[in-house]
Amino acid sequence: MTRIAVQKTYKIYIDGKFPRTESGRYYVPTNNVGNICLSSRKDVRNAVVAARNAFDKWAGITAYNRSQILYRIAEVLEGRKTQFVEELVLQGIKKLEAEKEVINSIDRIIYYAGWCDKFTQLFSAVNPVASSHFNFTNPEPTGVVTIFAPEENGLIGLISTIIPTIAGGNTCVLLASEQLPLCAITFAEVLNSSDVPGGVVNILTGKRSELLEHMSSHMDVNAFLYSGTDKKEIVAIQKYAVANLKRVVVRDYASIYDEKHENPYYIEYFLEMKTTWHPIEKIGASGSGY
Repeated sequence: MTRIAVQKTYKIYIDGKFPRTESGRYYVPTNNVGNICLSSRKDVRNAVVAARNAFDKWAGITAYNRSQILYRIAEVLEGRKTQFVEELVLQGIKKLEAEKEVINSIDRIIYYAGWCDKFTQLFSAVNPVASSHFNFTNPEPTGVVTIFAPEENGLIGLISTIIPTIAGGNTCVLLASEQLPLCAITFAEVLNSSDVPGGVVNILTGKRSELLEHMSSHMDVNAFLYSGTDKKEIVAIQKYAVANLKRVVVRDYASIYDEKHENPYYIEYFLEMKTTWHPIEKIGASGSGY
């Protein structure tokens, strides 16, 4: 008898788990690679709750520890290169291009892993003031970031948006490419086995047209990263984001392999600069403070 292979079920990824979409719906991408979860507003809410609950822990660990975890993501992805190449080919990408995408994805993770414990030195400052104070500026993570991954690629686009966001201590909820979604959930498996705490990265699949309002208007989301050039979508996101003054960042990833996408300022976009004043103790002639 010919054995029937067990086919993979592509679910979503919320709070370190792989649930089916709350909506019970699915869609079939144009390349007919399978039934993909059609995420709902409830899935977005669940993912944001998970991201918020994970934020304090992720933001509170040392930068060196975050660097180690990002490096571990690259290690695990390196060990599963063949699987990701096969999935990209299954979705219509030529093999040489798929191999290039996977290798560059690994290298991009390593790049941002190296910045985790260095960007503070770059963006912090000791500020000159006229009074008897020390004045320090120090970067802190923004909070929960919702992300639209680039539509044009299935792996390097989501890595180029997720990794610099979490490198700065933020947590995120990402909507994968609608037509190239397979690698997004397989990458969630990599995250799940790479010491990334549950809830730090949450990955949904589905349609931008259905989730745009929910992901940009949610009042517990602090920022939105939009990948693309659709002016109607950009205007709609900016409109919904006004309700709680979300930071909206728009990036064009058309030239995804360009070195401009390896940039510490991609981390800085989702940092808040906190300024602290500290009085200088004056010493009198007798040596006592006054």
